[in-house]
Amino acid sequence: MKTIPAGKDKPAAHASDGLRTIGALARKEIYSYSISGAFYGTAVFFLLFVNIWLFYFQHYFAMDAATLRPYFAAFPLAFIIVIPVITMKSWAEERKLGSLELLLTMPFSEWDLVLGKFIASFSALAAMLALTIPLPLSIIPLGNFDAGVIAGEYLGALLLGASAISLGLLLSGCSRSQGGAFLGSAVTLLAVMLINRLTLSFNLPQALAECINFLSLSFHFESFSKGLIDSRDLAFFIITTGLFLFLNTRVLLFRKWR
Repeated sequence: MKTIPAGKDKPAAHASDGLRTIGALARKEIYSYSISGAFYGTAVFFLLFVNIWLFYFQHYFAMDAATLRPYFAAFPLAFIIVIPVITMKSWAEERKLGSLELLLTMPFSEWDLVLGKFIASFSALAAMLALTIPLPLSIIPLGNFDAGVIAGEYLGALLLGASAISLGLLLSGCSRSQGGAFLGSAVTLLAVMLINRLTLSFNLPQALAECINFLSLSFHFESFSKGLIDSRDLAFFIITTGLFLFLNTRVLLFRKWR
């Protein structure tokens, strides 16, 4: 019989423990969203905003076009308010209640804590996006819509949301209160969502315009809103999400050893 050296399976066991920890933390946070009036109010705001934008401001039926680009174009604007509400209490509330110090003294890694918060916040946003699906389903029979384009637009919305959530969590970890976290996240998201408008309003040098567009989340969302999956934009969202989550772990590590 072949014997397994002692300790050889420890890395796998450690990974399994980490996944269980992340899952438990995510479930705790998801439960807190499910009993939060702010979450339901934000979901109602999001649905009203995107639908009013489509039918009132864009006059959708007068366009006589089988496209939902005007609908998804409202998502980055709505995220400026929605994402800060979702993420503002993630770390700021833990600091206010004094539970952050307790979490940092428990046998959890910083990545366990950050990923648990991220998964819960992303799940909350995904639930809001799922509530918008009935509108495309009700409109598709009215015209020759491309289901693949709509799927690409939803993928872009999820990637945009993931990057914005990771940024919101980072700013929540740097804030002392929910109000400060909300304001900081809203202002920052307003800047990174709309900064590419400068290139449309001013005649900037090409190199500067390209740099500004690169920093804009909504600019990288534009290809997805057209149903196009550009590998550069896909990589941008994945890299920025990972970067903001990494910086969040550094903030927690700083607070742990301060």
